Amino acid sequence: MLKVILLRHSITEGNLKKRYIGSTDEPLCEEGIALAKSKNHPAGERLYASPMKRCMETAEIFYPGQTIHVTDALKECDFGEFENKNYLELSDNPHYQQWIDSNATLPFPGGESREEFQRRSIQGFDEIVREALGWKLSSVSIVAHGGTVMSILECYGCPAGDYYSWHPDNAGGYLLELDEEQWKQGQRELYVLERL
Repeated sequence: MLKVILLRHSITEGNLKKRYIGSTDEPLCEEGIALAKSKNHPAGERLYASPMKRCMETAEIFYPGQTIHVTDALKECDFGEFENKNYLELSDNPHYQQWIDSNATLPFPGGESREEFQRRSIQGFDEIVREALGWKLSSVSIVAHGGTVMSILECYGCPAGDYYSWHPDNAGGYLLELDEEQWKQGQRELYVLERL
């Protein structure tokens, strides 16, 4: 069995202002640093993170001194013309209203579609699992983004849930477990042991 500690970065200024923060590479704010320092998450044998500042800083606080293996595929979705804006700032944007009316299923104008983003996130996660199983590790930690966590768990989470049901808190996430033999045979499920 492989344990996976799948975590979301801590708080940024953009999070406090309810902005769509995807490709914007902002650091943690003071509240985010304090929140991350208050956590005591289990540590995996190997640590992976999105290259974005907010994830790298969170990983360094959660797991001081541990080498971080940067995984580009774990980056948050590119929100295109919605990037670094909140719903109030977008209220007069006709593309935003179309996106809302579509139940958030349309691609982000000038950014990624949810399908593209989820495919990338899952490919990055699959590569991490392949490495971990190849090295016969018993656990890995991953520090990524809310959307990344939701994408992975909508695909593999057990018990099953839709994308939004997996939304993690800042500096929170999930302790998960997968069965190596089942995974290799194509029965890919991440069993939820605990919400962190």
